[in-house]
Amino acid sequence: MTDLNLPILDLSRLDAGPEAAAQFRDDLRAATHDVGFFYLTGTGVSPELEARLHQAARDFFALPEADKLAIENVNSPHFRGYTRIGGERTQGKVDWREQIDIGPEREAITDADAPDFARLIGPNLWPSAQPELREVVSEWHDHLSGVARRLLRAWALSLGAPENYFDEHFGEPSTLIKIVRYPGKEDPTPQQGVGAHKDSGVLTLLWVEPGKGGLQVERHGEWVDAPPVPGAFVVNIGELLEYATQGYLTATKHRVISPRYPDDRISVPFFFNPALDKRLPLIELPDELAAQARGVTQDPSNPIHALYGENALKSRLRAHPDVAEIHHADLVAARAGASARLSG
Repeated sequence: MTDLNLPILDLSRLDAGPEAAAQFRDDLRAATHDVGFFYLTGTGVSPELEARLHQAARDFFALPEADKLAIENVNSPHFRGYTRIGGERTQGKVDWREQIDIGPEREAITDADAPDFARLIGPNLWPSAQPELREVVSEWHDHLSGVARRLLRAWALSLGAPENYFDEHFGEPSTLIKIVRYPGKEDPTPQQGVGAHKDSGVLTLLWVEPGKGGLQVERHGEWVDAPPVPGAFVVNIGELLEYATQGYLTATKHRVISPRYPDDRISVPFFFNPALDKRLPLIELPDELAAQARGVTQDPSNPIHALYGENALKSRLRAHPDVAEIHHADLVAARAGASARLSG
């Protein structure tokens, strides 16, 4: 493991006594201050559950195209369901992947006075040809939500805050599971599986098909490979955790390079974020940590909002312009007008 470009942390050390738990918290803080990415083992996710999720993903992408398009995300105002290859964009460029997006199962909000981000709330689109997908995704969601909460409690303590700091400010979490397939490309590499970006929320837990590389992380201005490690998740923090720590923790750019044909690759990122109507207040860091805070990255084309719903809506409108145009033309027009006024 010594040739890996990211640190490896073992979550089970939190249960190995006070000294081991304290060392884990120190390592967690260091990894996300220095890199923003790490591998996480000891999560308690069984090989059997991993295998079931992997098989369900393979079975979904093997469905006839008509079955997948029956739940295409252009049919969902909430950006749920299937996205065909080339249907998502990062930094305005096409991502070469297909996927299904699954969020919290809720009723759509019809109140005309609701905030714009409330349009993200609503039901999922499930393939009728594969009823077992919903069951395994539910198990995956519940287990990874528990892992995410443990990490956030460890972060809170490592940053000098009360252990329940994030629990108190999260509300009912906004989660998102993407089941993604990157098809092989014959074109000269690299091809954009997913373009360079930072995640817009708090925390991402990524499962990657064993033996399938492609993820790259920016370190010291260069792209380094982050290949899958058996039994481990790749974990990274998003812009909101950078914001809450005023840059002490860092959200790091990453991208995915398409595999070479005829190979392909399955990955399943799990995003764990606050309720859409919640703000993460700034953490009052101990003096020695505050002195190392670098400030929040300023990118005029990508403002970071304290209110998570604004961050999430910004991200979805950009990533899926077809869904935005069909269901949210008023929001697109309003944002274009605001941008024109700022630039003028």
